[in-house]
Amino acid sequence: LGAAALRLPDYRGADVSHGYLLPLPYVVYRGQWLRADREGARAVLVDRPGWELNLSAHASAPVRSRDNPARAGMANLPATVELGPKLTARLWQAEDRSAQLDLLLPVRAVIAVSRSPHAVGAVAVPTLNLDLPRLAGWNVSVLTGADFGSRALHDHYYGVGAADATATRPAWTARGGYGGWHVLAAASRRFDRTWVGVYLRHDRLGGAVFADSPLVRRPTALSAGIGVSWVLAQSTEEARADD
Repeated sequence: LGAAALRLPDYRGADVSHGYLLPLPYVVYRGQWLRADREGARAVLVDRPGWELNLSAHASAPVRSRDNPARAGMANLPATVELGPKLTARLWQAEDRSAQLDLLLPVRAVIAVSRSPHAVGAVAVPTLNLDLPRLAGWNVSVLTGADFGSRALHDHYYGVGAADATATRPAWTARGGYGGWHVLAAASRRFDRTWVGVYLRHDRLGGAVFADSPLVRRPTALSAGIGVSWVLAQSTEEARADD
């Protein structure tokens, strides 16, 4: 059990950020198909040498429009969860397994978490992941990739209907396609019964199909977080891990 402190923009392109303090459970479990480890929590559908197909997940925090001047008077943005398949392909691995390069191809449906949960679109995020599992005692990963979203998803975040249009916020209709790129660096380490992790993510929206939305106030976005967890118990028998 532990806690994480995060600093996140309200959405990619927002000029308002908020801090969050959240509980952080630390779980390592390596079952035949259900796994939670340094690659994340996932349900493994197919596991073959050099590639893996699993069910991946992602989430975003809710946004209160009254706290964001760009969205003043508009409906709040609910929290979302994303679920869908992810293909992981090993492109390269060092002989001593001190480094590896993977191609990640997730495609996920996005669901708004509200009184009546509903789908708000889909996202695809092809990503290159450089993994350095033993860098000065730390597990380090550097990822970079492009974001692609459906028209419905972009309209959910960046669309402005006629009822919400003002003199400084004209009506705007979204379309699907390229949504910018991102780079993320993360590091984690376990000290006996204490686990520590940090990350920093940079997004750039130049060329995104929603870049000219009046709700996009900043062409870049920066988020960061740090977490600490204490390991309360572990099994006496451990599963074999490739890393």
